[in-house]
Amino acid sequence: MRENLISFVVLLALCSCASVRRATPIDTQDLKTYPVPSEEKKETAQADTEKALLPAPTPSQPSQDPVSGSEEINSTQALSDQVIEYARGFLGVPYKLGAAGPRQFDCSHFTTYVFKHFGYTLTPFTGAQISEGREVESFSDLQKGDLVFFGKRGSVRDIGHVGIVVSINYEKGSFNFIHASVSKGVTEDVSNHPYFQMRYVGARRVLPDE
Repeated sequence: MRENLISFVVLLALCSCASVRRATPIDTQDLKTYPVPSEEKKETAQADTEKALLPAPTPSQPSQDPVSGSEEINSTQALSDQVIEYARGFLGVPYKLGAAGPRQFDCSHFTTYVFKHFGYTLTPFTGAQISEGREVESFSDLQKGDLVFFGKRGSVRDIGHVGIVVSINYEKGSFNFIHASVSKGVTEDVSNHPYFQMRYVGARRVLPDE
């Protein structure tokens, strides 16, 4: 009886094992593979991360001087031409009595500012500038870059205005000059205009003779 019971239990265990469903094998083709990054890619990723952590660059500040004139000096260009070119860089800058530039000028401060750029010191007062430099004795001796002076409205003998010669017409006996005008700011005019012709006093030379 005992032997029959043991045989029955063994047979039951065998049937149970036979009825167990085998697990389906895994298809390796369905698995996604993730390759290990190379050392070069690791370094690139690290550099990008460090770059992202850096603070944003600060934008450069705009220049405080809205007008710079001609900062680049051509060594082959005559000094008088360099002075004129620099002075013309301020055309249109408004006039203001006592203003020393570069946003505003009066006439004597304008000539002082221009010549200072080239290493020449002038007194920022028209009455003083007519005594500085060297006297230009006649119109035929006039050259570009000379300072030219004009009298005041009420008294031609009293020096009231100054400019810089930019060109000379010896045939017509006239010259063009750049100056800080009360009505137009820094501008160019012609000496034979009635307003200037009747007030012209004389000229002084600061630059070397050409």
